[in-house]
Amino acid sequence: PEVINGRTHKATVVDLSPWVEYEFRVVASNSVGIGEPSRPSALLKTKAAVPVVAPTNISGGGGSRSELVITWEPVSEELQNGEGFGYVVMFRPLGSTTWTKAAVASVESSKYVYRNESITPLSPFEVKVGVYNNEGEGTLSSISIIYSGEDEPQMAPAGASALSVSAAAVEVSWLPIPWNRHTGRVLGYEVRGW
Repeated sequence: PEVINGRTHKATVVDLSPWVEYEFRVVASNSVGIGEPSRPSALLKTKAAVPVVAPTNISGGGGSRSELVITWEPVSEELQNGEGFGYVVMFRPLGSTTWTKAAVASVESSKYVYRNESITPLSPFEVKVGVYNNEGEGTLSSISIIYSGEDEPQMAPAGASALSVSAAAVEVSWLPIPWNRHTGRVLGYEVRGW
């Protein structure tokens, strides 16, 4: 804090973080210099407040069919501002006006999975994640677009053929499965022989 008049014996310290323990020392000064600091005061914890820092790195996706997986970077303890800290997860299908809201009560949580058989594969959702504690709900993140889980491929590769290239090797080829909005991209193929 700024230097206080020598006849003043009390000061208000401002811009402290909520729900944090502090200790204080006082140092006397004059035109010659600064003296030794006092012994520290007893620890004093500031009052709790509504959290004001929203989670960052909102993302997700993947998961199984009929799932919406939402992930975020957890808020550090010094920014939780009080007891009873948790996360508020809000999501809605892209183009919808109604938000679904869920509370995640664990401080360490960084993931929420919503399961519903009515979710079609690779559906876009608007998602935002916020924070709360015993003092109330705090800030929400900006909206992120996250896609629900993919489905397994619904068709087999076509045009499979085999060509003998040596006494111990056969080359197998096929036509790729096209990308499908409802099942997603093919990450790999399995070749079986008998």
